[in-house]
Amino acid sequence: MGILNAEFVISNTDVAKCPSGGLPEYAFIGRSNVGKSSLINMLTGKKNLAKTSQKPGKTQLINHFIINDEWYLVDLPGYGFAQKGREGRERIRTIIEDYILERSELTNLFVLIDCRHEPQMIDLEFMEWLGENAIPFAMIFTKTDKISKGKLQENIQSYATKMLEEWEELPPILTSSAEKKDGREEIIGFIEAINKELSRK
Repeated sequence: MGILNAEFVISNTDVAKCPSGGLPEYAFIGRSNVGKSSLINMLTGKKNLAKTSQKPGKTQLINHFIINDEWYLVDLPGYGFAQKGREGRERIRTIIEDYILERSELTNLFVLIDCRHEPQMIDLEFMEWLGENAIPFAMIFTKTDKISKGKLQENIQSYATKMLEEWEELPPILTSSAEKKDGREEIIGFIEAINKELSRK
């Protein structure tokens, strides 16, 4: 079916003020400057739905977008932005953790990873925290147009090897390029498969 309609609903810092109604929510998160807003705009086919910026750390709110009147796409603040200062980082960490741990509608969290880099401790620790709290998540390696296919596979394998030191099995792994619109069908298909499964219950 794909994404036929995407509309902004609400921004806030308080999980208690998130939309009611019980629709499934698919949240997107990653380190600052990982290309999250560009990916969301590519998935929804709306150029300015999520605000993109050259400055990392732009998203500081929980942003809800209703998709096809059936589910929510949630744009979460990026983690690990050093220039916010300790107080700012703590505030954003609280917003992120409250949403992830308390929001029962959270169906899957997409953790965005910049495919150009070797495994980053901040990403590995964040995913380990998700595992410890039994949060369902998938990894999306972004910006795949920036490196060769061989290097991409090498970097994904590096993450897999590192994670399997602690994990019994890996989460689902997807790839994307907002620039070339690669990965759009796979990511939307992943969401639709979960929604189909939920509708059977």
